[in-house]
Amino acid sequence: MATVVDAEYLKQIEKARRLLRSLISTRQCAPILLRLAWHEAGTYDATTKTGGPNGSIRNEAELNHSNNKGLKFAVDLCEEVKASYPKISYADLYQLAGIVAVEITGGPSINFVPGRKDSTEFPEEGRLPDAVKGARASHLREVFQRMGLSDKDIVALSGGHTLGRAHRERSGFNGPWTRDTLKFDNSYFVELLKGDTPGLLKLPSDKILVEDPGFRPYVELYAKDEDTFFKDYAVSHKKLSELGFTPDYFGLTLVKLKSAWSNLCGAHQKVK
Repeated sequence: MATVVDAEYLKQIEKARRLLRSLISTRQCAPILLRLAWHEAGTYDATTKTGGPNGSIRNEAELNHSNNKGLKFAVDLCEEVKASYPKISYADLYQLAGIVAVEITGGPSINFVPGRKDSTEFPEEGRLPDAVKGARASHLREVFQRMGLSDKDIVALSGGHTLGRAHRERSGFNGPWTRDTLKFDNSYFVELLKGDTPGLLKLPSDKILVEDPGFRPYVELYAKDEDTFFKDYAVSHKKLSELGFTPDYFGLTLVKLKSAWSNLCGAHQKVK
């Protein structure tokens, strides 16, 4: 299904961004909206050009994948936004929600470019990272390299666990990764380097980031330098949110120029 990004579409994107900020503030749902964006995008296969941020996670069959337990709540939240701004594709909406979730909790600003197309085709189960299999660095690399992502991307994106907590009924694990589950910062990495800490969760896929010599330097860097973590996270998150999507920067610039010209002409007519 084609997504036409015109002036009205851009207006709806900005209004949806404001509504998402309000929803996240009042319902404290930043962690699950970020998880929705990740799980939607993280199914991408760079070889077959399938999966990725295409809105397919709203389909019941994909939503019922074992790794997606609990995400119906996030999909339903986004439906409230979709009802108000129907021109926006689900694919754009889910990725916008993830970006707003990071920004409103104190994380870095992430450049959002609209235009993703919706699809009703969904990937087979098993493309997302597995927390237990993640005890092997080879598993994480296999999953993320399939998407076209690097070791740096793996570690930077893992830092998103600074938000939220694991729920036993969803993943088999329980507990938060950090002390403040609604604050986006570099504390995930700080806690990783401390080792096991009472009251805090460290999954096998977390511990391997410290144990593997290819991952550990990034963990140490991000624990020491939050600015660098924010910069790298923003790049990796944008990359994840655009897997399989080629932004039309030229077309988007034309739409913005036309809109600005129209507004200028309108203002000139009022003056006359």
